[in-house]
Amino acid sequence: MSSTQGGGLPPRSGGSRSAKPAEAPTVRRSAGGSGGSGGNGGGRPGGKKKKSGAKRFWTIFVVLLILLVVAAGLYFGWVYQKSKAIGTGGEPAKPADSQPIAMALLGTDFRTETDSHLTDVVMVAVMNPKTNTATVVSLPRDTRVELEGYKVRKVNAYYPAFLAQEKQGEGEAKEAMQRMLGKYFDIPIDYVTVVNFQSLRDIVDALGGVQVDVMMDMCYKDTVDETDINLKAGPQTLDGKDALDYVRYRKTNCSPPTAPSDDFSRNQRQQQVIGAIMDKVQSFNVLIKSGSLIDAVADNTDTDLENKQILNLVKTYWDIPKENITFPKVTGTWKSPFVHISDSELAAAKQALQDELAGNHQPAAATAAP
Repeated sequence: MSSTQGGGLPPRSGGSRSAKPAEAPTVRRSAGGSGGSGGNGGGRPGGKKKKSGAKRFWTIFVVLLILLVVAAGLYFGWVYQKSKAIGTGGEPAKPADSQPIAMALLGTDFRTETDSHLTDVVMVAVMNPKTNTATVVSLPRDTRVELEGYKVRKVNAYYPAFLAQEKQGEGEAKEAMQRMLGKYFDIPIDYVTVVNFQSLRDIVDALGGVQVDVMMDMCYKDTVDETDINLKAGPQTLDGKDALDYVRYRKTNCSPPTAPSDDFSRNQRQQQVIGAIMDKVQSFNVLIKSGSLIDAVADNTDTDLENKQILNLVKTYWDIPKENITFPKVTGTWKSPFVHISDSELAAAKQALQDELAGNHQPAAATAAP
């Protein structure tokens, strides 16, 4: 949008939002000087005073501030119109720009080639606008979940099971995941957002790629679903396909073979790519490409977020620093066919989510995204 091309959005915090322009200093002039006002000699026609440089500066400064505020208003209004393709109608019960919210994010392996809905990514994020912070907990896909009232399953198998029940008229799958994950983490989950593999590819491509320091060489090929992973270790720009390959990689079947990856390393790579996407999203160049970015999300996302809430989230968190987001570590031991989560790490992760909701963000350098 043309109105965003003059410098992007002003910072949400800082003195320029509320500070009044300083008064121009009084300039004393000699009565006989060429710029004096005491006589006609050397004066401007009609006796008009010439504006000082300071006054001109503050006039221009105020005009620019007004233009930026207008541009920001138009930009967010445009985002709201675009977000109607993603969210639902209605008013949010807890506006995200004034109250903390908790959201489950599910990344499914759905592709037209496989027609599967297993959730390779299971995350719960709590965001607090008062502290401009967030806490994100990611569970390994094979985590063993044992809850009263639920069948024991791997965490990535619940959503497909709930989808099957939904098709039989037994309730909506997202609502069932909301209740289950809320019970598991002992917090109220406000929203559930489901994205598929194509979403990640489209988002990264809409951003023009992301900068990632690839942890290791990766090679895996599968002609059934057309997977062709071939990545070399080191800093590089990943397009959508390569970014998806990077977070999905588990094992190798190539010659020479590359090292395998467990679920805990996959979680680290997911966080790494999320950080890279955030870096790109917060840049000015992306603001003028937001249309294609929102379209990429809309085409591959199922969410119960209201479109007004999406606007609240954009306004509140679009420039959140990566340092303000913590990822409590959740690991465990593999005992086929499950990952048995560490009780102490799970308890710490639950507490971190609860603290975030209460406005007591706990920064942890050891758990920050790469």
